[in-house]
Amino acid sequence: MASIPCITHQPITSKLNAFPSRHVSASNAASRFRGTRKRVGWLSLASTIGPSNGSKATCWFKFGKSGVDAEGAGIYGSQGRDDFDRDDVEQYFNYMGMLAVEGSYDKMEALLNQNIHPVDILLLLAASEGDKPKIEELLRAGAKYDVKDTDGRTALDRANDEIKDFILNFSVQRA
Repeated sequence: MASIPCITHQPITSKLNAFPSRHVSASNAASRFRGTRKRVGWLSLASTIGPSNGSKATCWFKFGKSGVDAEGAGIYGSQGRDDFDRDDVEQYFNYMGMLAVEGSYDKMEALLNQNIHPVDILLLLAASEGDKPKIEELLRAGAKYDVKDTDGRTALDRANDEIKDFILNFSVQRA
């Protein structure tokens, strides 16, 4: 279950009102947000619900029928190998700024034309970039770290020592 932290601000206002009204005004009735008002002598306490007073709430979300977490609901980490395609490779290539560095899509196209599965291409790229969250997502999806690129290098060959350890430890834990 996911939760969002909460801070609630309740304004306290004081107003001397010798003739308190016992009816609800038309503007209050038409308001989309409801609140409470209490009077204790000359002190008026007002509380409204809504964005105008900065109120926030903690919410718990249950995804799906059985209240699974985000991964179980298919929002994160539930993708399989075949859920990744050529467009995902191009989007990641652009997102990570590789197009700006490479100057063209030639290296990406070479990988795609080599009939390497898109999820494995993404792992090669993510390993080069040291992108741990993406690497974890791809390994969960079934990416293979021993697939070779056009130069004969694997994701492990492209990665620094920290990322190599991460990939190997993650793979051992999954086995």
